[in-house]
Amino acid sequence: MIKTLLFLTIFTSLFAQNDYDLRVAYGRADSHDLAYIAVGDMAPDSAKGRVLMLDGGYKMIENAFKLPLDIYVQGGFAKFLENGYGADVYENTLYVKGYYNFDFWQNKVRLGAAEGASYTYGTLYVEKLESQKKGGNLSHYLNYLELSLDCDLGKLVKYEPLKDLYLGFVIKHRSGVFGLINNVVHGGSNYEAVYLEKKF
Repeated sequence: MIKTLLFLTIFTSLFAQNDYDLRVAYGRADSHDLAYIAVGDMAPDSAKGRVLMLDGGYKMIENAFKLPLDIYVQGGFAKFLENGYGADVYENTLYVKGYYNFDFWQNKVRLGAAEGASYTYGTLYVEKLESQKKGGNLSHYLNYLELSLDCDLGKLVKYEPLKDLYLGFVIKHRSGVFGLINNVVHGGSNYEAVYLEKKF
């Protein structure tokens, strides 16, 4: 796996335009709300649900509003591992994501935020629990948000072939936006994950 990732990193760098990205991530379900997770108050869900994600995107705007802000359109595929509490669930996402770039400790750091749509082909166990606790509705289609923070792994380890390969942390959030989508007032789910994302 590591040899394959290294090969793809070096191969794609030969044709680098930095207009595209590809991300792989692995994470876990969290029982806390998005706001708590964003400030570091995490609580792994008791069902120990996991998620595998693959996302790709295209940079639409570089330095938007004359700021170090890049805007991407992204699409993703995820598999939620339900740990025996039900059948595994698949998801598709489509979203717009902005990355605010800044230098920190001689490294390039990106703060990301995204919004879009999420559709699951089944009902997540954590969303069923949330619905039961708070009396909310369930929906396959929900609003999608994510927050991320990453840094350039190549600069971190000072290895040029890994330049533009980012190591990061992401919070993945599905919700009905307080009832605006499919009348889901209380519901949705939160996952946190670590990822590698390559620009090429």
